[in-house]
Amino acid sequence: MSNKQYIMTYEGVKKLEDELEYLKTVKRKEITEKIKVALSFGDLSENSEYDEAKNEQAFVEGRIVQLENMLKNATVVDENEIDKEVVSVGAIVKVKDYEFDEEVDFAIVGSAEADPMENKISNESPVGSGLIGKRVGDVVEIPVPDGMSKYEILEIRRA
Repeated sequence: MSNKQYIMTYEGVKKLEDELEYLKTVKRKEITEKIKVALSFGDLSENSEYDEAKNEQAFVEGRIVQLENMLKNATVVDENEIDKEVVSVGAIVKVKDYEFDEEVDFAIVGSAEADPMENKISNESPVGSGLIGKRVGDVVEIPVPDGMSKYEILEIRRA
């Protein structure tokens, strides 16, 4: 695993800690039980339940390592120190989207917290990185996979 720094909000760290705790306590026990049951079926060479449980175990253990690495290398953004004059990680930015002629709120978060369905966009994404450092009133054109998006920054606030 790399030692990449993960910029996160307190909310994002808490979410990862909760997932890690769940995987270590609940999910590991569930998988151990599945493996015990599958072993009771006997012959492992044709035991799909055993193979499935071992694959699930490998996935969960990999995710645990990934979460531990992310938390170990997390840099937490203090929401109280967010500059409301300039777009930065932890800020909520209200923009006018010229393509769809609508106002949209984007929460700028670190890559580990990104969730486009909730308008939480990564500071590393095209739109997120294009908005970082901009001020209210700025109009930005950002190259995105399907062309150019144009936004006007209307408001910057803390989460």
